Amino acid sequence: MLMCREATALMSLKQDKALSLRQKTALRIHLMLCRDCRHCDHQFDLLHHIAARHPTASPPASLHERDD
Repeated sequence: MLMCREATALMSLKQDKALSLRQKTALRIHLMLCRDCRHCDHQFDLLHHIAARHPTASPPASLHERDD
């Protein structure tokens, strides 16, 4: 059984890459039993979805200019 800290690490990892079958299964079991982690997982998914909808902004050119 995963501890919440381990489950949170897997929740974060799954936002960037596919989990192994063993990791997915362990996380699913933990999420079935832990309401707080289910909420956390939902928040990770929501943040990932919002971030994917907004392209990365480039810094203004003035930040690259230097007064020497």
